[in-house]
Amino acid sequence: MAILHPDADLERSPVVANRTMNRERTLTGVNSYARELGFDPAAWLLARSGPVSWLDLCSGEARALFAAAGRLPEDAVLTGVDLVGPLGQVPVSPAVDLVTASLADWTPARRYDLITCVHGLHYLGDKLGLLARAAGWLNPDGLFAAQFDPASVRRADGGSAARPVLAALRAAGFAYRPRRHLLTLDGHRELRFAFEYLGADPAAGPNFTGQPGVASYYA
Repeated sequence: MAILHPDADLERSPVVANRTMNRERTLTGVNSYARELGFDPAAWLLARSGPVSWLDLCSGEARALFAAAGRLPEDAVLTGVDLVGPLGQVPVSPAVDLVTASLADWTPARRYDLITCVHGLHYLGDKLGLLARAAGWLNPDGLFAAQFDPASVRRADGGSAARPVLAALRAAGFAYRPRRHLLTLDGHRELRFAFEYLGADPAAGPNFTGQPGVASYYA
């Protein structure tokens, strides 16, 4: 039986404090957000009218945000949230606001057109809790996009909870593309999933990326 950890303990584990996560990933190119998400976030935002906003969860060094700031209008609002935050010197941009915080309890003061979490869910405890909260942070015509590994959600006895969790996500309006492991949601939702978060196992082993991830347990 796995030893389950609360979020406060989980965030101190070496698996969660993964310094390579999103550290080198930029906006477009080989190792990029565009490749992982299947679209260029800056181009997606440029196609919209009026002031635009992007919230990037688990943003690492925030290279994608700073690259986007150079392409977007001056009134764009770009926010990056990361448990560790940038480890080196970052560019200066009035459009980019970087927040060092735990996503277990952080909440933005506004809604966003685009919310992304590129490979960040792998390292979070209450994955479903964050998905429900992030749905409420979207503008009515906004988009949420993140990688999601169904094998990382488990029942109290350790068995897979993938099927009921995916069914609940789809019923709530999410779309899941298995080949890309990509979870998306169009538009603002007020959600509450019927799963009780029990804790997480940072020793769950590699996920589909080949990197160690966190298994989240639910009743």
